[in-house]
Amino acid sequence: MADHAHNLRAHFAAAEAGRPIGVITRGTTNFNRLRRSDRWSIHHPELRGMLSSSPLPHAVDVGYGASFTTTVEWARWLRRLRPDIRVTGLEINPERVLPPREGVEFELGGFELAGYRPHLVRAFNVLRQYDVEQVTAAWNLVLDNLAPGGMFIEGTSDELGRRATWVLLDKSGPRSLTLAWDPMAVERPSDLAERLPKMLIHRNVPGEKIHGLLTTLDNAWERSAGWQPYGPRVRWRQTRELLAQEGLTMAPIRRRVRDSLLTVPWETVAP
Repeated sequence: MADHAHNLRAHFAAAEAGRPIGVITRGTTNFNRLRRSDRWSIHHPELRGMLSSSPLPHAVDVGYGASFTTTVEWARWLRRLRPDIRVTGLEINPERVLPPREGVEFELGGFELAGYRPHLVRAFNVLRQYDVEQVTAAWNLVLDNLAPGGMFIEGTSDELGRRATWVLLDKSGPRSLTLAWDPMAVERPSDLAERLPKMLIHRNVPGEKIHGLLTTLDNAWERSAGWQPYGPRVRWRQTRELLAQEGLTMAPIRRRVRDSLLTVPWETVAP
């Protein structure tokens, strides 16, 4: 079980006082760190439908950190779907609030969303640094402030974006878990365990659903070893076929993507 004694704790009662909600985190980032989630987002059927049908879509990136890069990159992806989308980056550290650039606004704010009611919210590599007991409170605060039909993506990635996992939520709560990784940088699916969302990372122990899922993935991966000479992408496609044959519920892949990708219903991994 992971040690969370060093983790950050926010005072969510401050929401009633109109103050930004959250704790200043390390704020590190890199160019293209969140590209796997960005690609997935604009091709997700429900996200596409929601943003396409919204008259004035608004997306908010919570905790963009010490650099504007990933928020501006996200805006570029979203504009492929909606050129008119408004994108706002929120940071709880006043020293990190930046002037607008490339059509993206940057403001002081946190999980209370600075009073906005956006259609899409993203928070990556933020709750990873919090105490696990505060994840549900942070989720609920965001969900309570979404526009009708809005969605929330909360996740974690490594520093270069080679391994990433995220949860998709709507007003009803968590909907799905996605695992995405560079096929050339991971030896087996369970290597993503160190980058699981905060709600799940400490649950990766025998008897928990997330541990069972990762074990199932590794077993299917090993049984697909005969496809390794064709490369890890082909081997992962074979692994997915085995998983489907064994009854694992997975979201379909829209085409042959460059990432190794798996999206499962939240019920598959829910604590």
